[in-house]
Amino acid sequence: MTRTTEWAYVALGSNLGDRPGNLAAARKALGALPMTTLAAASRIEETAPLAGMDQPPYLNQMVLLKTALDPHTLLAACQAIELSAGRARGERWAPRTLDLDIVRFGDRHLDQPDLIIPHPELSHRDFWLRELAELQPNEL
Repeated sequence: MTRTTEWAYVALGSNLGDRPGNLAAARKALGALPMTTLAAASRIEETAPLAGMDQPPYLNQMVLLKTALDPHTLLAACQAIELSAGRARGERWAPRTLDLDIVRFGDRHLDQPDLIIPHPELSHRDFWLRELAELQPNEL
């Protein structure tokens, strides 16, 4: 059985610990997922925490994956990568060692309790829009 591959955009963010190391480890782990290739990565940029929170600044980056995984399997893999980086899920907008968000997944539109694609915050995060625009020419 042949699985169809799709382009998936995953946003990476870190504002605790070794921020560059956390992003590098996430890129490596995402690229090592079964039936998945890391096709490209945007530049890394530092941003202020969202919602004016009093916490360290974030390093943000977006990666482009070519994957045959389905969106929920990719979500579970992202959450496992976050956990392995020491991510503790607590209050919303809390500081974190690693945050991985599926921003887009092919042309899919999902609206489920655990996964919304495209990500509902996409149009509100200028850095995501810049990173997405940087990666889109790589969809060949």
